[in-house]
Amino acid sequence: MFYRAALQEESGERGQTLIQRRFFLLRASEVVFSSLSCILLLFSAVIRVIGTLLLCFTLIAQTRAQQPAPQKGEEAAVPVVPKLHNFKLLAEYPDGKGNIVREVQYDEGLMRVRQTIIMPIPIKQGQVVKVQPDTMRKDKVMILVDKSDYSLQVYYNNRAIRNYKAVFGPRPQDDKCREGDRCTPEGSFVIQNINPRSQYNKFMLLNYPNDSSRAKFNRLKARGILPATATIGHSIGIHGIWPGGDDMIEMGVGWTDGCIALRNTDVDELFTLVGVGTKVFIRK
Repeated sequence: MFYRAALQEESGERGQTLIQRRFFLLRASEVVFSSLSCILLLFSAVIRVIGTLLLCFTLIAQTRAQQPAPQKGEEAAVPVVPKLHNFKLLAEYPDGKGNIVREVQYDEGLMRVRQTIIMPIPIKQGQVVKVQPDTMRKDKVMILVDKSDYSLQVYYNNRAIRNYKAVFGPRPQDDKCREGDRCTPEGSFVIQNINPRSQYNKFMLLNYPNDSSRAKFNRLKARGILPATATIGHSIGIHGIWPGGDDMIEMGVGWTDGCIALRNTDVDELFTLVGVGTKVFIRK
């Protein structure tokens, strides 16, 4: 009797332990299943986000591919952000040699720049001879750019008809040697292309580099004056300035990367006087 009672008691304990184990396994399975469900939901959300991003990138790429690219030498018609700002004239005085000395200061990006400009006392500029641009023969028009006088003169039938104030890069007296030197090339060129909607109002592209420019560039490389990795540059032309920036032209500030910059009203008028093929002579 005692043995049977003990056996029954032991069997009861084992049954209770087995039930507890089964209950624990059941709870553990529920926790694992719940965790797997959360992981699957998170993975599904990540897949949706990635798919949305890929779709956005595809739409952006298609939109850009459908936009016409600007021709070489032309500038896209984009909102203009002035390169220079906070312009100040610090001092202005004659040097006794027929020149005006101007000390200016401006901000270029995060950098503050001070520049001393020495330029001849301005000659009379503006309209010289009345002409009718609509009836002019553009093949009879010629442009003379004088870097020493900071001027761009227009000739028609060998007669001066316009004289505009012009500015160049930071070192206007230096001839262009390579890409990135911010110098204006000297020599004979022609207007190769025109763009009425340039970043700087209007743009008249010159055929730089031409054969003469390449020959000079190759000579400088052969003599070791330029490194073997130097490139000759491109996209040199005549253009205006950002809205409200005419004071930079008036003061003679050298802000371009080698191009010839005029006041916006002047470049608007010049645009009506010239055309593709117009000859342009640039001298020191």
